[in-house]
Amino acid sequence: MNAIEDAYAACQRLAQSHYENFPVASRLLPAKLRPHVAAIYAFARTADDFADEPGRGVEERLRLLAEWKERLHSVPGSRLPDPDAIFLALHDTIERYDLPVELFDDLLDAFTQDVTKTSYATWEEVLDYCRRSANPVGRLVLRLSGYRRDDLDRASDAVCTALQLTNFWQDLAVDWSRGRLYVPEEVWRRHAANPEILNHGQITREWAAALGDCADRTRRLFAAGRSVCDGVSGRLRFELRATWLGGVRILDRLQAAGFDVHHARPKLGASDALMVGCKTLFWPR
Repeated sequence: MNAIEDAYAACQRLAQSHYENFPVASRLLPAKLRPHVAAIYAFARTADDFADEPGRGVEERLRLLAEWKERLHSVPGSRLPDPDAIFLALHDTIERYDLPVELFDDLLDAFTQDVTKTSYATWEEVLDYCRRSANPVGRLVLRLSGYRRDDLDRASDAVCTALQLTNFWQDLAVDWSRGRLYVPEEVWRRHAANPEILNHGQITREWAAALGDCADRTRRLFAAGRSVCDGVSGRLRFELRATWLGGVRILDRLQAAGFDVHHARPKLGASDALMVGCKTLFWPR
């Protein structure tokens, strides 16, 4: 293998080593696109890890993210192994598919915000974060597949935001342990849900009601974005169906458990994969 192939292989290994609620560069995608999706994922995953690394101070995390952005905009390098492999593959992907670098900048802007902003007052603030932290990934996948349509972008944005929100509710306990809360203040105050209760590992009736409101809004976004699954063709259609179904499945399991994520963080298992696989093939219109 040459240096570029080695770099893509490194990105694919990283993508396969992380659990996500959705398929990443899976066999549902055309083979030619998998390495490029893996390169995008590796770039975003590593940057997100910089923002979340509890062993590093704020200044160190901000420095790492600033360096990541500088390398994004730098002349492609050729050194291996990781993390140079990520940029060798990513720069090649950006050049081959003429991807907007602004979408990668949006991702880094959101991850940088995560270092310094720990709570959100309104839905508007949370959705603005999702616009930068999640929506660029969907748009990049569409660009890789040759789609540049406003209607598909809007539908993709809705699904990506719904996936990000689902992850927030799924990781409520983990995020709180890191000092973050993504449930908007306007929601938890409406239900008289006291954030201090979360220190005791409890999901009270008030918190269950607040999270129920959050889940309802998330479901509306999944519904608003469902059309992207039918608006594309080929294998990408199956990848997006599986992504959509996996996100909704996690939301279902969260709601069924009363959002008690302190005692069990719902994940997709073998039975879920079977259900998602069947529904992906027999997609109801």
